[in-house]
Amino acid sequence: MPRTKTAKKELRKNARRRKRNTVKRNDFKKVLKTSTDLKKIYQAIDKAAKAGIIKNNKASRLKSRLAKRKIK
Repeated sequence: MPRTKTAKKELRKNARRRKRNTVKRNDFKKVLKTSTDLKKIYQAIDKAAKAGIIKNNKASRLKSRLAKRKIK
């Protein structure tokens, strides 16, 4: 457990951030699984990459694979 005042504050901040990030991550996964609109999926991927939920390279890879799947 943290001892100093600033360490306690950091612990509280980390808890708030963790909660926010899990909500964003869950929303992102939900859109990927449920949505059929390619534009909405691309927007969700871009937002997740910008927020740091996924890395930029993974975002590009996901969009590329989706585009390949839609062409066939």
